[in-house]
Amino acid sequence: MFYNKDKSAVALCVICLNGQTCLFLSQMTSEKLPLPADGQRDEAEPGLGIEQEVTMETVRDRWDSKVEYFLAQLGFSVGLGNVWRFPYLCHQNGGGAFILLYVLLMGLVGVPLFFLELAAGQSIRQGSIGVWRHISPKLVGIGYSSCVVCFFVALYYNVIIGWSIFYLGSSFQYPLPWETCPTEGNRTVKECAASSPTAYFWYRKALDITDSIDETGEFNPIITGCLLAAWLIVCLAMYKGIKSTGKVMYFSSVFPYVVLLCFLIRGVTLDGASEGIKFMFYPRLEIWADVQVWRQAATQVFFALGLGFGSVIAYSSYNPRNNNCHRDAFTVSGVNFMTSVLATLVVFAVLGFRAKTIATECVKRNMKAVFEAMSSTPFPDLLINASDVESITLNEYEHWYRTQGQQLNISGYNITACSLEDELKQGVEGTGLAFIAFTEAMTLFPGSPFWSALFFLMLLNLGLSTMFGTMAGILTPLTDTFKTLRNHKFLFTACSCVVGFLIGLMFTQRCGNYFVTMFDDYSATLPLIIVVIFQTISVAWVYGADRFLEDLKRMLDRPVPVVYKYMWKYVCPVAMLGLLGASLLKMFLERPTYIAWNREKASKEDLPYPDWALAVLSTLIIVAFLPVPVGFIHSCLLERLGQSPADAEAGYMPCATTDLTPLHTLPPSGGDPSSFSTLLEENQDTRLQNGHIEHFETSVL
Repeated sequence: MFYNKDKSAVALCVICLNGQTCLFLSQMTSEKLPLPADGQRDEAEPGLGIEQEVTMETVRDRWDSKVEYFLAQLGFSVGLGNVWRFPYLCHQNGGGAFILLYVLLMGLVGVPLFFLELAAGQSIRQGSIGVWRHISPKLVGIGYSSCVVCFFVALYYNVIIGWSIFYLGSSFQYPLPWETCPTEGNRTVKECAASSPTAYFWYRKALDITDSIDETGEFNPIITGCLLAAWLIVCLAMYKGIKSTGKVMYFSSVFPYVVLLCFLIRGVTLDGASEGIKFMFYPRLEIWADVQVWRQAATQVFFALGLGFGSVIAYSSYNPRNNNCHRDAFTVSGVNFMTSVLATLVVFAVLGFRAKTIATECVKRNMKAVFEAMSSTPFPDLLINASDVESITLNEYEHWYRTQGQQLNISGYNITACSLEDELKQGVEGTGLAFIAFTEAMTLFPGSPFWSALFFLMLLNLGLSTMFGTMAGILTPLTDTFKTLRNHKFLFTACSCVVGFLIGLMFTQRCGNYFVTMFDDYSATLPLIIVVIFQTISVAWVYGADRFLEDLKRMLDRPVPVVYKYMWKYVCPVAMLGLLGASLLKMFLERPTYIAWNREKASKEDLPYPDWALAVLSTLIIVAFLPVPVGFIHSCLLERLGQSPADAEAGYMPCATTDLTPLHTLPPSGGDPSSFSTLLEENQDTRLQNGHIEHFETSVL
């Protein structure tokens, strides 16, 4: 029988199978039991002839292969933001200049912080709660704060997945339901005619949206059903933890790249693709002088890698000891960036085709009006051949419009500017890109239902792979911390999904899209920035950057570049504090607004959040950050009352690592249990796990 430091009993049974290898079956208990007196040992206890105190550790699941882990980590970091937010930011903030700025911040801040989370999870082998409690009990609130933010994000992120399911189902129609405007009697629906078929379908058919956040409206039954389907998929994919999630990742993480490559090949062959790509990447270096551009680039780096969610820590905690997490940090970050660039190429190749098609149709309409007016009204000599519309290029028309066209006055018709650049600026932000602009472009493709189904199946997989990581950021740290949840993982996973669905019904109201925007903009950004600041300070200053680098050197069996010490201690905290300051400044100087759809005007408009909505978003920020100070105060009170170990005992010990050793590699016992004394003397503990003996370093024997 072996005992822990705190005199809690650890049952250690030795079972010999026909004189062959002895198996150590161990189980940890939290009950406080006295050490047995000499001569009063259990008769069934093998006489190993040694008394030792053993530090026990819970057996953790392991990734079945490095490929599963890599795909899971990549699937979490590569999400919907790579497809619609990164292209939008590039478009709005200097094109190629923004990409250079993004790469700079990725190298200075993103990769070091991503490596920190990978290394912390792999070395300490716990979820976010356990990792920061390991550093110091006073910092345990950081992990709980990460869980709260993950929960907020999961609530609205699955709604977006539900939208993708709705559009995927609607894609199996010919023609596509958003290809033309519906009619009422013999007339086109006014709202659709004043906007576009895709905008009308999105705002009226999919969302049936209200004019403002103040108007709630009833639930949307179709979107509610799609939300239920999304949560069901998440539950089924995660009911066995990483054992089931890892298998799903083979498809959900790889399939989006297949689709992006298909769209790229198709996109570059379209008329107007080169104009779209050129417009996208043309560098405008003057934007580097704008502080808000730096803020947006840093925020995109921050969310692209999933920093602060705890999901990176959770996934890496299931790795073997010698996994090269340093290489993983560069590989995942690099693939993430290249995915963003690939998605940007695809988006603007397709949008270039859409813009050129729309602009060309505009030229034809205007030239037809001019040609018809010439037969009844004397015009001055035109500087363009209106009778041969097909030969007129967009550049020729733009030049003619500036010099002559805008001065023409044709009764009953307004000659407009048909600008390719203006069309490229339309509808490229967030959901507007995926569900309006890109969707409209696909209606122009031959075989549009096929391309539409492919696109929304890609969005579905991108969303699900990120959603799996987000849920891991909730489930892993909580099951690591609470034994009851650990013993009922499936029930806990199912209940979490049910609760998420019930609360998520808030987003399926007619005004639900406005709440999605609110949660996306405010429930995660500021709390996550604060969490990452505390994470960095905890490792670099509380635990000690030098000590952490030594832990990693022992874990990886190779030295880690000392430059990370200075990155973690100085560069990253300063950069994150600057990002936090810029974000707070923007919030206080400008009243938060949201984009609403006005049914009468059939157009979008910016509206300020009402006071009650400001109270809600403020509450979201406070609730997400509140665990950090609460955890600190709680730990201090327990320590003062003598119910919590001091930081010096609980926080500053070597990072735990575990490995699995096959049974056949253990020394033969010959039926003598004492033959395992050598194994125990090597400062290792063992337990049986799936036909293997698990052993790990312990600080006390």
